[in-house]
Amino acid sequence: MDLNFCLEVKGDYACFTRPEMKVERVSYDFITPSAARSVFDSILWKPEIRWEVERIEVLAPVRWISVRRNEVGAVISTRNLQTAMTAGHGQLGLYVEDERQQRAGLFLRDVAYRLHARLVSVKGEALHNPAKYAEMFTRRASKGQCVNQPYLGCREFDARFRLVTTPHGEPEPCADVDGDFGWMLYDLDYSRPADPRPMFFRAKVVRGVLDLSGVEVRR
Repeated sequence: MDLNFCLEVKGDYACFTRPEMKVERVSYDFITPSAARSVFDSILWKPEIRWEVERIEVLAPVRWISVRRNEVGAVISTRNLQTAMTAGHGQLGLYVEDERQQRAGLFLRDVAYRLHARLVSVKGEALHNPAKYAEMFTRRASKGQCVNQPYLGCREFDARFRLVTTPHGEPEPCADVDGDFGWMLYDLDYSRPADPRPMFFRAKVVRGVLDLSGVEVRR
């Protein structure tokens, strides 16, 4: 059974944050492989399988929007929380008016992508019966079912998805998105769960297509 799947993903806004931007959010020009993987995970996630994104097609021109919004610049103290749990009472309130910070963000708007990924069996029953999981994904994706709402970089930017069964019959990618877009976040390396490390790759797009097969990843 074919274990390669394709999803069309669209959204009004998106933000795939560049890690080098420390305070204000600035998005990459298009979806990162890790964000694409999370869309597949949101539809079907099991510990015995994983998704490998092999190809990203940009279907719409890159459009930007600058937004200034209020954010909370603090979190509740862990020490105060532990003290309150021990004593049975305590002050755990966080007053938004005192911690409010206004920050600007450079986001994407009116985005559309076609994501190609392969289902890989890693342990358990999936090694002997991968077709079972492939059928589960096909059934769920065709009905629009998901474990959690897929999003485009930030949870407030929800994504609409559609299972593509015949990618060759779909519209061509946006040829205007072309060239070397520099270093981009690929994913996190969880070989050491206590200390996950980011992995980067050189994002080279050819007429709207980012081919991830055989990509060189650096840590």
